[in-house]
Amino acid sequence: MSEMKQKINAFWDNIFHQVEDPRKQALITILQKVPLFQALTRSELKKVSKIIHERMYSKGESLFRMGDPGAAMFIVRAGQINITMPRGDEPELILASLGPGAFLGELALLDDSPRSASAVAPTETMALAFFRADLNKLIETEAHIGSKILKELALIIGKRLKVTNEQLYSSNDQDTDA
Repeated sequence: MSEMKQKINAFWDNIFHQVEDPRKQALITILQKVPLFQALTRSELKKVSKIIHERMYSKGESLFRMGDPGAAMFIVRAGQINITMPRGDEPELILASLGPGAFLGELALLDDSPRSASAVAPTETMALAFFRADLNKLIETEAHIGSKILKELALIIGKRLKVTNEQLYSSNDQDTDA
């Protein structure tokens, strides 16, 4: 392949692959994919995007630790977040590994209850934070947006509770069968 053709292919390749990099995607595009915000219109998402905080986490850095009071939910923009549980002298137990587009800690939008697990970045990670205080201000100033978010939050929590209950019941059934 000629050098000119390689440059042209590289040019076109770069145009289409830039969109795939979540660090380069528009914030509104990322928010549209998060179930909490899917009921919002584009103009409502623009308002929400103004109160989202972006932060880089170094390898091994914690977003929060088990027992910390909850203040925000997080969306993984790039990188990875491990949800972990301490096990005394043993290495932490990894409960889940979350990649780009995943969200965690949404219960913190309701109150400051202690975190039930830790969240750690095993690699350099970019995360978006949505703070309860900002949601509360949004509810006061843009009640229609806040109510849509709260409704979706209730649905998400309900679905997760249902799945947890199903897992508990299925593991209890297996224990009684043994």
